[in-house]
Amino acid sequence: MKKLLVSLKKEVLLLFSDKMGLLLMYLMPLVLVFIITLVQNSAFKLVNENRLEMLIINDDDGNVGDSLVAKLQNSGDFNVELEPKISLDRLKSETLNRKKLISIYIPKDFTKSINENSKKISNMLLSEFGVIDEVEPTKVDDLKGQIDYYFDPILQENFRLSILTGIHTIIAGIENEDMIRYLFVDMGYDEIPPHIRKELMARQIPLNPIQSEASGETMVVPNSSQHNVPAWSIFAMFFMVISLSGNVVKERLSGSFIRLQTIPSAFLMTIFSKIIVYLFVALTQLTIMFAIGMFVFPYIDLPGLEMPSNILGLIVISVLSAMAAISYSLTIGVYAKTQEQAGGFGAISIMIFAAIGGIWVPSFIMPEYMQSIGKISPLHWCIEGFYSLFLKNGTWSELSGTIIYLLLFIFICKVLTFVKLRLQNYI
Repeated sequence: MKKLLVSLKKEVLLLFSDKMGLLLMYLMPLVLVFIITLVQNSAFKLVNENRLEMLIINDDDGNVGDSLVAKLQNSGDFNVELEPKISLDRLKSETLNRKKLISIYIPKDFTKSINENSKKISNMLLSEFGVIDEVEPTKVDDLKGQIDYYFDPILQENFRLSILTGIHTIIAGIENEDMIRYLFVDMGYDEIPPHIRKELMARQIPLNPIQSEASGETMVVPNSSQHNVPAWSIFAMFFMVISLSGNVVKERLSGSFIRLQTIPSAFLMTIFSKIIVYLFVALTQLTIMFAIGMFVFPYIDLPGLEMPSNILGLIVISVLSAMAAISYSLTIGVYAKTQEQAGGFGAISIMIFAAIGGIWVPSFIMPEYMQSIGKISPLHWCIEGFYSLFLKNGTWSELSGTIIYLLLFIFICKVLTFVKLRLQNYI
């Protein structure tokens, strides 16, 4: 026991002598989690809460253009600014000058074009019912009513597609109402009967979002904190590879390992001490990150981190993730020939593991072959375990894949480390 305490004291002093390593392991995670969570939370707000700035020139002679503008204003998604004074040629530059993400030009004959399209569809329906003679189907090239749509180049494609889908939906609703009006007119009515119009306006099927769950527990609402705090805490935890692997290389090159061979069991005691010290470091990293997510984030207008109900599962996944990071760092340390090799290869490999493992980009949006490759990454299984806990209230059966893989990864790293040390006659 005395030997272990002495060895632990030595490792702690060695750890605190590496000021840069401590900064990387404690300060970097704080900065990383703050920045990434702030950025992604702003993106969530842009999609879910904020209104996009829109500039519209409405040159339409009829009422359909006004109807489209009114529906865009009432949608709640846009802050619409009408500008009749500028020319179409200036609309492109005005989009950027006025800091509008989107600009729309509604042409002069927009109402006429929509009416023609609706009339053609109405006539096709009546011909199907045998009310009028057969009419030829409309070709895509015959459709009219083009709207020019300008966007700021900074607007990403997924946002542009979402906006276009929303505008298409509004226009389709206007066309459908116009088509039904023509049907009633052709059947002898002056206009759509009021009760039919009222029914059409109310005919919107409500969508009831229900979150999938792995257990009967009350589910937490996913937000930027639930996603980012666990993910980037794991990424930062694995960056101990720079400090720990460099530490191992330094001791080996300085002759410390050779001197330890002269003392019975001292070498294994040193390795065991390193594991204990860095396990403490990794778990305190996670504790600090989770505490900041829970207690600090709400004071800076970020959603607070909600802890999972399965606390024992959280402890198990946290310890296994930390042991995976430590085991990998020790393996890099015993195989690297210099500190530069250990730090460089360790850092780059962790970045690759993070990229393919779903830390930077969610795994489900990757191609299938990349999803398969990503399963070799220990960070993939760490984040799968934490997501099961923080987002799904996962049961032990949900965590079994993570536990089995991490135990296997730790075992393989230990075997590789043992083999290398054995070949070098350190043990």
